[in-house]
Amino acid sequence: MFEVKRREQLLALKNLAQLNDVHQQYKILDVMLKGLFKVLEDSRTVLTAAGVLPDGPFPQDEKLKDAFSQVVENTAFFGDVVLRFPRIVHHYFDHNSNWNLLIRWGISFCNQSGVFDQGPHSPILSLMAQELGISEKHSDFQNPFKVDRTEFISSTDPFQKALREEEKRRKKEEKRKEIRKGPRISRSQSEL
Repeated sequence: MFEVKRREQLLALKNLAQLNDVHQQYKILDVMLKGLFKVLEDSRTVLTAAGVLPDGPFPQDEKLKDAFSQVVENTAFFGDVVLRFPRIVHHYFDHNSNWNLLIRWGISFCNQSGVFDQGPHSPILSLMAQELGISEKHSDFQNPFKVDRTEFISSTDPFQKALREEEKRRKKEEKRKEIRKGPRISRSQSEL
């Protein structure tokens, strides 16, 4: 079941990578990451409340099985997203301490569970931790999906432009929320 889910996830990321629209990738990843971390947080709550240990016996209760599977699948999926879209993920992840704590917990849980000890998915946790700066980068670390861009990246780079536009949009949205509605008490200059 895990292998089937992983194939589906990798196919979705392959399709996303083939999109030539950076804005579209940004929006899709925004929604995807928020959903992923919501599921990860909910699953952690369920497993912690039930006292499920990652290196203990696999849970028999359906709800606990689902939570266990979701932690393993979503942690691996996040690793794939980080390695394939490092710039976009760093843009979100580096400013969100809650996500940082959740993924650290997820990596620890997966490492203790032994699910990633062997097989084609075994390097994903280590590569993800190194890319995110959670663990120290090995001297030979190289993101297998990162495009080498040693040449100067101009300020007209479409990705940088998309990030700036998205940040402006978010700030504008936040300001709109901050504007108070209703009557205001203010004094005019003549009253002073």
